[in-house]
This record gives sequence, C-alpha cells and structure tokens, in this order.
Amino acid sequence: MNFKRILIAVDNSTCAEKAAKTGYEMATLYHAEVALLNIVEPAPPLANPDFGFAPAIVDIYDSNLENSHILLKEIENKFGNNTTTTYLSVLDTATNGILQQSEEWRADLIVIGTHGRTGLNHFLMGSVAEHVARKSACPVLIVPNKAEV
Repeated sequence: MNFKRILIAVDNSTCAEKAAKTGYEMATLYHAEVALLNIVEPAPPLANPDFGFAPAIVDIYDSNLENSHILLKEIENKFGNNTTTTYLSVLDTATNGILQQSEEWRADLIVIGTHGRTGLNHFLMGSVAEHVARKSACPVLIVPNKAEV
C-alpha cells in the first residue's frame, strides 16, 4: 500500500497522542502529508427550542474551536518533524466527523487511538475507533492505549 494522505484523529488524551506519534511516523515512512483532525462535539440540545443559541453557547463553540486549533498546533510541534500538515477542526459527532472528513480530504489511511474501554463502559459508550473502522472507505489503523514496554 502507498499512503500519501494520512488523517490522524486526535482529542486531548494520551491515546490520541500515541496515535499522533504513530501517524506521523507512518507519514515519514511513506513521505505522506497529514491532516490532524479534532472533533468539537455539539452541545446537547436545549430543553426549549424557542431559546435558540444563547450568546454563551456561541462563545463556548468559539472557545472550543480556538482550543482545538491550539491542540492541533501542539501535536504538530511535538510529532510533525516538518511533515506537511493540514488542520481540521470540525463541529460534529466523533464517528461521523472522522468519516466525513476522511472522505472530503481524500485520506488513504485513518489513524486513531482507542481508550481501551471494556465491559459496561464499552457497551454504553461504544468505540469511536470501532465504528470508524467498520464504516470507513479507507484502511484504519487503531493504536491501542497500552503502556509501552
């Protein structure tokens, strides 16, 4: 396989950091460009739809998008090693946002970390990585959140 466009999905967690490190290592190996993707989850719907978006909610979205850009820049600075990097901060649900951005950006590979939840937590919360792997049109590399040996 020849990966030229690698999308790395990240959040502010240690498992995402491991995925970013692995994704950038692969990008170096394949001389690929990278898109760092951070999903900003939408706020839960308001109880009364007549309220609309209050100014405080808009400020939260603006702040979250700004924080997203800061996170992406920090990850690139830590692992990028002069790799061509595109930043993608998207307001969406995690699974849908990753799948949609991978198609729009025409990714050859998605790299994503997993929190390693099991049992009831996995049943209730599901696994974004698992859903992405099942529905993606391109290969998905899932980086486990295990201690390094």
